[in-house]
Order: sequence, then C-alpha cells, then structure tokens
Amino acid sequence: MKYAQIIFSPTGGTKAAAEAVTARWDGPVETVDLCTPPGAPAEASFAPEDLALIAMPSYGGRVPALAAERLGKLQGNGAACVLLCVYGNRAYEDTLVEMADLAEGCGFRVIAGAAALAEHSIVRKIAAGRPDGADREVLGEMSGKILEKFRSGPGAPVQLPGNRPYKKAGGGGMVPHAGKGCVECGLCAAQCPAGAISPANVREVDKARCISCMRCVSVCPKGVRKLNAAVLAGASAMLQKICGGRKECELFL
Repeated sequence: MKYAQIIFSPTGGTKAAAEAVTARWDGPVETVDLCTPPGAPAEASFAPEDLALIAMPSYGGRVPALAAERLGKLQGNGAACVLLCVYGNRAYEDTLVEMADLAEGCGFRVIAGAAALAEHSIVRKIAAGRPDGADREVLGEMSGKILEKFRSGPGAPVQLPGNRPYKKAGGGGMVPHAGKGCVECGLCAAQCPAGAISPANVREVDKARCISCMRCVSVCPKGVRKLNAAVLAGASAMLQKICGGRKECELFL
C-alpha cells in the first residue's frame, strides 16, 4: 500500500494544511500536484489498499473548476481517501460535498472529511499566518483519528456539511497585473496553473482563463504583480465584515 497527497494549492496555504495531516502518517507520502501549468498533467495510479488525502481550497464555497477538472482525470481504483477543504475564514459551504462527489466519481472511497484554515489568498491579512501552530496540532490529532478509521476497515458513510445542488459558482474577475518594477522574468507565466499569462509578454493576461487564484502574485520575486488597488480595497472591506472571529478546523468521520 502507499500514502499520497493530491493537492491543488496555488498560494501554498492548502499545501501547508495538507502536510500538517500527512506528516503524521507512518510512511513516505507521494505528492500529486494538480496545480501544474497546462501541458504538465498530474499522473498517478492507485490501488484499493492505498490511502490518499485530497486537498483543495474553497473558492466562494465551491471547488475551483480547474481543480475539479484535473481531479476527474485521476483513477482512484477503490483507494480510500480523506477530503481536506481549506478556506480563508469566511465559509466553505458546499465545497466538501462537491469534493466527495468528484472523488467518488473517479473511483475513490471517501472515509473522512476535514476543513482547515489558511491565509486568505486575496486579502492576506484575513487568517494571516494560518495554518498556525495550534492548527497544526489539531490537524495532527485529526490525522491519528483518520489512520485509526482507515485501519479498522469500512465504517458508516461519512456525513459531510453542504448542499446538493451546490450553490452557484461565482466568477473570478479579480485579475492581477504586472506593475512598475516588473523585470519580465516570466515566472508568473511559467507557474500559472490556468495558462492565463502570455509567456511572450507577461503584461498580457487572458481574463477568460484567469481563475483569480493569486499564484502569480505569490511567486512574483519583485512583489509587483498585484490586483488593482481599488478592487483590493473593496474586497478587503467586504470580507472584513464577514470574516471576523477565529474559525477552527473540523473533522468529519
């Protein structure tokens, strides 16, 4: 048998939360990166005795469409899986039930679900620094419970929060652009999972392809790829009203 973590993590928060879980697993963990640029598809094969963690961010209470598409190309072959939804202290709404449907649709067997917090990918001061030490400790404790269930064999179906049909997916629309100081190194284009930035001219962005994941912002070595200041201020004001208070990690077995 093998352990694996299947991750879509444009800005690193989802990956950090996933690794807080899999770090407690008693063996090597293979990583399947669903956030690669177009043309470099993730590949992996699984067997019924395997255990996989599927970790994705919540975008407006839904699974990012690009992540859903890429997960759908994997073959679970009856492997057990744990779902980890990571969100920026607002709400994850229908993300976990959508993840469950996607995972079962490509042959995985869902044995657990969890929700964890990470720094908001757009308004970074919301849930800043999360997952923090307290989160990692909680996620580590969850990991032990997950392994215990995995080893004990099939149990009752997991009851996950969320609704079917899912809430309507929101549009992206928040498109970062290169500002003054851009040296046109091309790193943003090379690492954009949606292929929305032109490698020939990084100032050109295909708005229809951009998924507002903010990976280009997070990888810019000069820190000059940004959202429009007015757009960012508006998003910050809106989110500050609804993201107050510290939300905690949750486990569903």
